[in-house]
This record gives sequence, C-alpha cells and structure tokens, in this order.
Amino acid sequence: MLDALTGDKDKSTGSEQGESATAIGRRAPEFLMQLHRLGAFHQTRLSFMRILTRRLQQERWQFHKAEFQIDDRGVGYAVYTISGPRRAYSLIAFSHDIPDEKRSDRVIAEVWDATFTLFDGVPTKQDVNRLAQQVPRQEAGRLTQTELALSRANRSVRLWEHVVDSLAHGRQPDWQQVMQVGYLMRTTAVYGSGKFGLADRQAIASRSEFAEPFQVEMLCVYLIRSFVRDLVQHMASQRSSRLGLGESAVLDEVTARALGIGNSTGLGMAPFLINHPRLFNNWIMVREEALSRVLNLDSCNDDARAIFVDLLEASHRCVARWHTEHSLQSQKIAALRNDLYRLQTQFQAMDLTETQPWANLYQWASGNLCTEAQEYLVSLILEPYPELVDDLACCLSDSTDLCQSVDGNTPIKTIKQQIETAYSWALSVNWQDSASIARVWYVSEEKLEPRLGERFEEMLEPFEQPLAPGREVATMYRELAAFDGNASIAEFLLRYPQFRQAVSRVQLLSDFPYAEIRDNTISAELIPFDMLRCKLSFFGATQFDPRSDRWLRIILYANAPYPEELAQIDADRWVYS
Repeated sequence: MLDALTGDKDKSTGSEQGESATAIGRRAPEFLMQLHRLGAFHQTRLSFMRILTRRLQQERWQFHKAEFQIDDRGVGYAVYTISGPRRAYSLIAFSHDIPDEKRSDRVIAEVWDATFTLFDGVPTKQDVNRLAQQVPRQEAGRLTQTELALSRANRSVRLWEHVVDSLAHGRQPDWQQVMQVGYLMRTTAVYGSGKFGLADRQAIASRSEFAEPFQVEMLCVYLIRSFVRDLVQHMASQRSSRLGLGESAVLDEVTARALGIGNSTGLGMAPFLINHPRLFNNWIMVREEALSRVLNLDSCNDDARAIFVDLLEASHRCVARWHTEHSLQSQKIAALRNDLYRLQTQFQAMDLTETQPWANLYQWASGNLCTEAQEYLVSLILEPYPELVDDLACCLSDSTDLCQSVDGNTPIKTIKQQIETAYSWALSVNWQDSASIARVWYVSEEKLEPRLGERFEEMLEPFEQPLAPGREVATMYRELAAFDGNASIAEFLLRYPQFRQAVSRVQLLSDFPYAEIRDNTISAELIPFDMLRCKLSFFGATQFDPRSDRWLRIILYANAPYPEELAQIDADRWVYS
C-alpha cells in the first residue's frame, strides 16, 4: 500500500486498532537513512526535552531557588534545587563579568558570561567554594563524581542589553526583538557522561529519571533557563536602583516563557551518529514504531482530529518564526510553510471514516509534499496518541556497554549477501573518484574535537578518523571476492584484520536495521549540518539556523513552562506554542 513503508507488525496498537487488511510496518531503512531525509527531522513526543518535562510534571518535582548571590555587576553564584520522588539535583551557576571582545561561541574560548554544573544532590558551602575554583575553568577544571554535567553560556549581544534596559526603565522589551532572537543566553557546550571527571553514565543509568538518553544534560539546560531569566531581571533591578529610575519591571509571563536557551553546535556532534550505531538505531526504531502504530489505526476519533487541527494551526505560527540567513535552509523553510497550508487543505477534505486515515494522509504527503513537510507530518501524526507513543521512551537507550562482537563462523557468502542488501548504495559509489572522498574527518589537537577537512587541499590523511563506513565496507567487499564463499569470515579476518570493524557493522544491521547512515559521509556533496540537525531533533531542538554547512544555532525550551509553573501549565505541547 505504502511504497515508503515495510516490515511486520507484531504489537497491538491500542484500543482503536482493528483488524486491518494491510498491516503497515516501519519505513524501510534504505528509504529513511539518507542524510537529506535525516536532516529534515523535527522534534516529536519522544524528544528528550519533552520526555523530561512530562516526567517532572507527572512526578510533581519541586523547585527551589536556594541561593542567589549575585552583585550589581552580575558577578557571583546561584543554586537552584529540583527534587523528585527519590532524589534531588542542583544547578550551581557562576555568573561572570567579561568584556565584549572576549565573548565567543567558539570552543577555543576561555571565558564566558556564565558557567554551570549540575550537582548530584544539594551542595554544601564547601562544595560551592570548591566548584567556584573549577567550573569557570571548564575543560581545565577538575570535577568529581558528584558533578553530573558541565556547561557554559554567553549573553546574546543583540538582546541582552535591550531587555535589561527596558526592564530597568519599567517597561517590557520589544516583542519583535524578543521573537527575532528567541534567547537571552546561548550555551556553547553541555558536557556529561564522564567528560572532565564528571560522573560516568553507568553510575546514574539505573536511575529512572535518567533512563532515557541525555536527561542529565536536558535537566541542566532546563534549570539554566530559570537562572538566565532571574539574572536579567536582577541586572535590570540593579541598574534601575543605580540610576534612580524607580521600580524596575519583571518579564511578563508570555515574554519570559517565549525565551528559550540558545545553543551553538558544531561538528563535534556529527560523528556521534556513526560512533554509536546501536543507540542511533534505537532512536530511529522507536520513532518509526510510533509512526507505524498510528498509521495502523483504523479510525480517527473527534478528539484526535481536534488535537491534530489545533497543532497544525499552531505550526503555521511556529514556522513563521523560523528564520535563517542560510540559503538552503531558507528554501526549505519556505517550502515547509507552503506545504503546511496544502496539508491543512488536504486534511479538511479527507474522509476520516475511511480505513487507516492517517496512513492515507501520509501516503498523500509522500507524493505531494517536500521532505521537510513529510517529516513534520510524522511529528504531528504522533501528537494525538500519547497512549500509543509515550511508552516507547523506555526503548530509546542502549544498555549494552560492550563492543559489537564478530561472529567468526559466518560464511563469507552470507556477509557478501548482507553487504549487497544493506550497502548497495556504497557499492554503487566510485570510491576512486576524488569527489567521493573529498573530505577527511580528523580530531583537532588543540581541543580534541572532531573536524572536517579537505583531503586534496590539506595534509590530513595521516590523521583521518574511521568515519566513512560505506567506503570501508565497499573496500572489504572487493577483497572478499578472492575468498571461497563457504569459508568463514574469521579466515578472511586472519588475513585482513583491519576489516574487523567493517564486518561488525555489517553483522550489526541484521538486528539493528537503522544503525547505519546510508550515505557517503566524506563526499564533496556532504552537508554536515544534516547530521547535526538529525541528532538535535531527538533532543527536541527547534528553529535550526545553520551559520555554515558545519555549525548551526538552535533554541531549547522556548515556550516551555518554568519549573515553578509545572503544576499549572501543560508540560508537553509547549513546543507548539
């Protein structure tokens, strides 16, 4: 029925699921795992930020601003504690006064407007004093297992001064300026999982609040947002008092909530998708399983229809706020805006009593809308069905901490067949063509961060990282031709041990079909921000703003309720506000 979909259904999909004549499986990896489509993903109900805010609300976490010791220059520290059913965590924020010329998004920066750590528990005065000496130094500092995350942020040059001055004079900031920027501070890094002495992932993975990926980092950023709001209001109050302007204003609820946390993300994030294939598979598999469950529904009730219509209408406003100067992304945004109106017209004309109405809508979109809009529709389709979707969050993590083993008994002919099936795209690439191998992934000596260079313009090949699995598998395939197909792959690896990782990845796809990006990651045509955007969509980021093909800006938690508002405001659909 659907050319883009394949697979078998083996799970019940809820009370609305009937006996469908055609069961719709997950979309095929060869269709889905190309970078132009992965780079069109949007946030969903299963994005890490929304998982976090749902949990905080459902479990009734309590928030407390424990300390706020900031002087009139904006220098000092603050402690914010959030407590759940079993544990408490604290953001310790250090605010600094730095000159404008030292404010930089680049990873090589050495000073920032604010630095942060997420502390396991409630810190003592001794903890704060110790961390005051370490956290502002970031990578150069020394942290312990009581620190779970490390971050830093800079003020928005465009918006910070405007908001401080407006509030100091007793008025709200200009709404258009607020919406044009969207944040008062942007983080330039949020580290976790054992970096720089932080607690290892294994030490906290068994905690229910951190079971899903990146919950530590998402909690850190969520609390940073509260600190930034409080700091800008504090600075306005201090200025108003110093200048004798009378009582300063505080941000009204709508304006405060509209402000998220900006983030600048570069190539350091891109190799993650290649280096964590099982985890990446789980993210994609869960997303596709959720979609498949909804597409298999035999009807759409009035409540589901109303939610979809409401969020589709809200999406027009969300996309209208999405601006970028990057020409390619600008074209995609324009196409998405146009296609959302076409989608609205099509949905209004549909007969929702027909069998599998959501599948019919997706089928129409796959033939009539741009890729950006098709993937936006995937996000919208999931929204009315928390009972089908949200329980899948527990499947997002990868609990395996061992390297992928190789089954040495596998016959070579089986490996070749697997390559021909899963890596046909790689076998069709001319790996002798300079355009096919134009790029080189390497690690910067200065910051130990991944970088992407030009193979034929820089002397980088001696430092090349193994981040082109397609080329590796295709090279191995040629060598396999000289071996008896009935021989074991172990015999091949005895002669060519350098292909062990390639064999491992081929065998991995038998159980993890979405583990591999099915595209050339060293091509001259590679658009690296497709990899960045794919990963960030799972975080829940919005308003992707590429600044080049190698780094982009995003906004996190825009319109989310603040921690003290979780009892009163929807903690889930804020992303469509």
